[in-house]
Amino acid sequence: MQLTPTERDRLLLFTAAELARRRRDAGLPLNMPEATALIADTVCEAARAGHRLADAVEAARRVLGPDDVLPGVVDLVTEVYVEAVFPDGTRLAVVTDPFGHPGHGDAAPGAVIPATEAAAGPEPVTRITVRNTASVPVSVTSHFHFFEANPRLDFDRAAAYGMRPAAPAGVSTRFDPGADVEIGLVPMGGARIAIGFAGLVDGPLDAPGAKAEALRRAAASGYLGAAPGAGDASAAPEPGHGRELA
Repeated sequence: MQLTPTERDRLLLFTAAELARRRRDAGLPLNMPEATALIADTVCEAARAGHRLADAVEAARRVLGPDDVLPGVVDLVTEVYVEAVFPDGTRLAVVTDPFGHPGHGDAAPGAVIPATEAAAGPEPVTRITVRNTASVPVSVTSHFHFFEANPRLDFDRAAAYGMRPAAPAGVSTRFDPGADVEIGLVPMGGARIAIGFAGLVDGPLDAPGAKAEALRRAAASGYLGAAPGAGDASAAPEPGHGRELA
């Protein structure tokens, strides 16, 4: 049986979730990979059943509680990201507070709370829709300056300037050929200096005129979504053979 990489990933997630279900039904508390797989699979199954994104996320929040997992898992798994195919297309679902708990205020003494959760609050998320016009999959890693992602990805480049995918470090978001994917973006942190990537900025993101110049460079190089009327896929450089990386 021939399976695409996406189909293989889905089967792997389902297998891990089935193991988690059996262990939960046997009264065993779940570890972090088991809990994450079960929550993510709940979203995918809800999407397969025709539910909306919001309903699928809410169902995933209800599948496990703090008593269903090993100590520390609630504090470590604060968000679960998964791509699922909904009736209106492929969407990136973000399950916040996945165990339905109000927060970390009543955490056990000595519990480890990640620094990002102990901060003043979560970063605001900007959501955009991305269409892959290439003939091969494109992957974008969590800390890539999304504005400079592969030129064959068609999205609002101006809205993505100075932003990165709202995903845990090291996680890649995959865009299959012809697919429309809704993705969340958050501002790049630190000194906000973009060096390298596609070379459209190569300096401070917030310097006067930096955004306008980056948009000009992107439009001149054929990046889709960089300027009004730039959505013609034929204007972008032809991709090479095989799998593209941003």
